[in-house]
Amino acid sequence: MKLSVVILTKNEEKNIEECIVKLGFCDEIIVVDDHSQDDTAVIADRLGAKVYLRALNDDFALQRNFGLSKAKGGWVLFIDADERLGKDLAEEIKELVHDPGNCVGAYMIRKNNFLGKTMHYGEFGKSKLLRMGKKGKGLWKRKVHEYWDIKGETIVFNNYLEHASSDDLNGFINKLNRYSTLHAIELEREGKRSGMIKILIWPVLKFINNYIFKAAFRDGTYGFVNSTLMSMHSFLAWSKLWLMQKPPTQK
Repeated sequence: MKLSVVILTKNEEKNIEECIVKLGFCDEIIVVDDHSQDDTAVIADRLGAKVYLRALNDDFALQRNFGLSKAKGGWVLFIDADERLGKDLAEEIKELVHDPGNCVGAYMIRKNNFLGKTMHYGEFGKSKLLRMGKKGKGLWKRKVHEYWDIKGETIVFNNYLEHASSDDLNGFINKLNRYSTLHAIELEREGKRSGMIKILIWPVLKFINNYIFKAAFRDGTYGFVNSTLMSMHSFLAWSKLWLMQKPPTQK
């Protein structure tokens, strides 16, 4: 059975070549590009990827499902341009494609880089993400913080996926601001309500969960800064939802 890989891109010319080179074992590489203003699409095309230009329109699930629809492989792998597959993880992937048994999906444990440091704890420590699955077994859902809703038996790979997040604080904060807006829109679509209690309590609880229970304090100052910023993401999302839901006379 063949393996396709899908990469979503937007102005990733500094990352896309190294990402694609690591995926040479895949039978098909698909790049869904959100009309990059740099040479992302040109580089991907030169390296043999099938490039589709398609506006994201702030809907990551729909963009991923588009890529899924274009994949010809029986198995599909999703990788971001700033993520890297090591040789050991690549071997695990090839073994699963060769002998899947009853498995229809596979989780990866992602190690995240924050401001130049590999994080070991907290929300940015080790993220468990469903990134590989059999085509036809499920679709991606939710516009932001999207997830692949696959029904059936899954496994977890032993080797890590490396993620080089932005090492620029301003860029990270800008991304948090953008994502919090999309998150607020999704919360409203899901029927969630906001108010002073949620605006006040949820960010505090998020910080405590990351910094104390998920032990981000063990990452030192990086852990404190990251926990604070992720708490700010929660504060912004619930505050924006509150503003969206205010009666017109109060806006």
